[in-house]
Amino acid sequence: MNKGFEIEVCVSSIEMAIEAEKGGADRIELCSALSEGGLTPFASLIEMVKERLNIKTMVMIRPRSGDFCYSYIEYESMKRDISYCKEKNVEGVVFGILNSDGTIDKERTKQLVDFAHPMKVCFHRAIDMTKDYVQSFKDILECGCDRILTSGGENLVINGLDRISQIQTQSKNRIEIMVGSGVSYQNAKEIYERTGVKHFHLSAKTTIQSKMIYRNTKISMGKGSEIEEYAIEFTDKNKIKFLREILNSI
Repeated sequence: MNKGFEIEVCVSSIEMAIEAEKGGADRIELCSALSEGGLTPFASLIEMVKERLNIKTMVMIRPRSGDFCYSYIEYESMKRDISYCKEKNVEGVVFGILNSDGTIDKERTKQLVDFAHPMKVCFHRAIDMTKDYVQSFKDILECGCDRILTSGGENLVINGLDRISQIQTQSKNRIEIMVGSGVSYQNAKEIYERTGVKHFHLSAKTTIQSKMIYRNTKISMGKGSEIEEYAIEFTDKNKIKFLREILNSI
């Protein structure tokens, strides 16, 4: 029994998704480019995950890296990606849209929530980039989102627990609050005790070495060093298992 606790693991490959399920994740957040904070995954990855996994999938809808103030054409591409997810019976989508003044773009957020129905909608850490955290929470709630992923307006969640506790209290079970950015089995108990939040988001990342024997050390495909070029991001299922054990002990 998970005592109401839920674990979501962000992954960017089919093998990472399978490891997350083996580790005991309740669902995955599927994206590409984890190093960029997550972008919309390609269609074949969505299809393979839906074919092979038994746990729920939330798909990142983010057309580019950088800020969350999107142009008209970027917004239209988000709608197409959401439509595709609906066709593939994905359980939910993840997105966030801001105005240039650091407020929630309520009009387009509400439109996408309605467009995504009956899929679940999580408003991601774009809330952490807003100028008024509590007001942004109220705006997201008004837009009809089902869940908010947040680090409390800080780079690491452990530094934003006071704010998270505030919106968790104000949520009154009308919306799920999920913590992310630096969540681990080492700090999960403190996060819960200080906020009451029962939804945990983590990458559970590790690196595995490439199987390449020959290595061209003169070339780096967009990375900074030969070491990074031949190190592959992967999911450590044991980190998920350890987190579950901690949550079960609370």
